[in-house]
Amino acid sequence: MASKDGSTFFFTSESVNEGHPDKLADQISDAVLDACLAEDPDSKVACETATKTGMVMVFGEITTKAKVDYEAVVRKVCNDVGFTSEAVGLDGNNCRVLVELHAQSPEIGQGVHGMGTKALEEIGAGDQGIMFGYATDESEAYAEYKGKFMPMTLMLANAIGYRLTEVRKNGTCPWVRPDGKTQVTIEYKNEGGAMRPQRVHTVLISTQHDETVTNEKIAEDLMTEVIKKVIPADLLDANTIFHLNPSGRFTIGGPDGDAGLTGRKIIIDTYGGWGAHGGGAFSGKDPTKVDRSAAYISRQAAKSVVAAGLAKRCIVQLSYAIGVPEPLSVFVDTYGTGTIPDEEILAKVKAAMDFRPGPVGRDLDLKRSTSKTSGKNNRYQQTAAYGHFGRDDYDVFTWEKPVAL
Repeated sequence: MASKDGSTFFFTSESVNEGHPDKLADQISDAVLDACLAEDPDSKVACETATKTGMVMVFGEITTKAKVDYEAVVRKVCNDVGFTSEAVGLDGNNCRVLVELHAQSPEIGQGVHGMGTKALEEIGAGDQGIMFGYATDESEAYAEYKGKFMPMTLMLANAIGYRLTEVRKNGTCPWVRPDGKTQVTIEYKNEGGAMRPQRVHTVLISTQHDETVTNEKIAEDLMTEVIKKVIPADLLDANTIFHLNPSGRFTIGGPDGDAGLTGRKIIIDTYGGWGAHGGGAFSGKDPTKVDRSAAYISRQAAKSVVAAGLAKRCIVQLSYAIGVPEPLSVFVDTYGTGTIPDEEILAKVKAAMDFRPGPVGRDLDLKRSTSKTSGKNNRYQQTAAYGHFGRDDYDVFTWEKPVAL
C-alpha cells in the first residue's frame, strides 16, 4: 500500500449478488463442474458460460466419464438463483440453452496428466501463469468477522450482497429481485504496514426491485434490514455516506439488463483489489487448472502465516509452467509486518506445504463435489458467489483452514 506509516487513506471494494449475470454465469460453470466430478472425480473441465436475454450458453472443453444433462444443470441454477420468469430477467424453465462442450485437447492432456498415466506427484500444471494469495488481520477486531483474515472492505461488500439475497428469499423484503451490486469504502490507518479500519466512509447499494416499491421504501429497508444488520455499529458514524439505488429505478436486471460471462468478477472472487491477482478466473475449472487450485493453496499459505502470528499481513505468489509439476517460483512478502524475516517465513511455508498441482488437489480434497455438511453435489457452486475466500465452512472451503507453520 502506497500510504505512509501513520497516515489514513480510503479504499473501496465492490461485490455483486448471485443474480448478477456474470455471477449467474460463474455459478452455472461451477454447477457443471460439480455434476462432472460427482460421477467422475478425474473429470477434466474447462466450462465457460455466457448469458443474455432469454438465453444461456455453456461452452468449452470437458473430458469425463460422467453422463451429465447439461441443459438440466443450467435450468436448475437459473431457477435456484431466482430467475423463474422473464419479468425478473430470465425464465429458467423456458429460456434457450445452447451446449457447445467438447473434449480436452489430447496435447494438453498428454503434457499435464499423461492422459491419466502420471503419478499424483508427477501431474503438471494445467497451464502457465501466476497466482496470488493474500491475508490480513484487520478483521480480527470484529466478532462477526473474526478468523476470516480478509480485507474488511470486501467482507462488508459481500456481506451486504448476501444479506440482500437472504431478505429476498425469506420474504423480509419481497420487493427485492435477484440482480444487485454493492460497494464499501473504508477509511484506513497504516500502522507499520498493518491495515486498521477506522470507519466506513461510503456504502453503495444498487439492487434490482419490482415495479411497485417506492424509492423511499427501498432506502428504508436497505438501511434497517441490510446495512445495519451486517456492518459493525462502531464503523458507522454521522458522516457515513449512503448511496442507495442512486440511479433511481432498477427494475430491468439479470441477463435481460446486461450480458453475463464466466470470469468477469475475479477481483470480487478474491480480495476486492487488495493484494494482487494473477488474472485467471476460477469457476468451471477442475483442480488441474492452477488458475484455481494454486490460488487456493496460496491463500491457505498466506492465511496460515497471519493466523500463526508471523505477520499482520501477507501476500504469497506462485508461478507455473504448463506440464511442469514444481512451481517455478514461490514468493512471500509481509509488507514489513513479519515477526521474523520474510525469507524465514518462506522457508516455513515451503517446509509445510506442497505446491505441486497433484498434491494440492489431494491436500485440499479438490476432486470432491459433495458438500459433506449438506450432502449436496454443489460444493463448487457455493464458491461462485460472495467470494472464494473468507468463508466459514472448512468442509467446502478446505483452503480456508490454516496449516501449522
